[in-house]
Amino acid sequence: MNLPRRQFLHLAADAAVLTAIPRVARAQPYPTRPVRLVVGFAAGGSTDITARLVGQWLSERLGQQFVIENRPGAGTNIATEVVVKAAADGYTLIMISPSHAINETLYEKLNYNFIRDIAPIGGIMRVPLAMAVNPSVPAKSVPEFIAYAKANPRKINMASAGIGTSDHVAGELFKMMAGIDMLHVPYRGAGPALADLLGGQVQVIFEPLPSIIEYIRTGKLRALAVTTAARSAALPGVSTVGDFVQGYEASSWFGVGAPKNTPTEIVERLNLEINAALSDPKMKMRLSDLGGRGLPGSSSDFGRLIASETEKWGKVIKFSGAKPE
Repeated sequence: MNLPRRQFLHLAADAAVLTAIPRVARAQPYPTRPVRLVVGFAAGGSTDITARLVGQWLSERLGQQFVIENRPGAGTNIATEVVVKAAADGYTLIMISPSHAINETLYEKLNYNFIRDIAPIGGIMRVPLAMAVNPSVPAKSVPEFIAYAKANPRKINMASAGIGTSDHVAGELFKMMAGIDMLHVPYRGAGPALADLLGGQVQVIFEPLPSIIEYIRTGKLRALAVTTAARSAALPGVSTVGDFVQGYEASSWFGVGAPKNTPTEIVERLNLEINAALSDPKMKMRLSDLGGRGLPGSSSDFGRLIASETEKWGKVIKFSGAKPE
């Protein structure tokens, strides 16, 4: 059947529009609705603070709300399982911290393999931890603290944000290298741990600077040292643990991940925006004020960091004999 030219052109145009509809839908820019950024700790800790910083940046840059969802418990495993089981569409992300690397050794059986099941997106920052005490503790330096601890074995309570957190393993590394014995008291996040440290129920903590630095600056807590090899610009007058315990070094770091098989274009878009944040002068100043420095790089760079930290802290966990609750 021969169609009149005008009718043929109309039909052809309609067909072209119908064919284009799925392509247009697929081409809609990400994100088109709010994004969940899941944090495995209670509000107020370093991971939460970092998540809110990057969440605000991404919300402003991408035009959709990045909602911080705190899912504390089981050493971040509850939050991780939520993300592992989520759709790989870029609308459920996870804040990654050393706990995720530590848990691979700490827990004999997990319902996931972090390196296999979570796609790294990008690092945000690395920070020292502060070895800080309640002002009632008589020690005013690391050597004085070691002497005090040796004179009072298992009478000093060491708080942490939970078993397997950077706080915990940094403290275990200190106990191991300094030859002292302290009682570990795990909490469900840095907020509750710091509240009890301020109240004197526990005496010492190894805590990432973002959540503790203001307490140190205002004199509510006393910093004996920072845990990195070099002093922190945020606390220039505070020594390093390594100044007194040769070879000691620990730090905390944060980044963003997504369920495996998340589309590459979404991972790359988020990585691009995170790196843009890390090059922004205001964000640099904010990270520096928290005692941290940016961790720019590709998603592969961040993946290599996770693998390296998994190996390092696995050795400490095995030596200490630490077990999950």
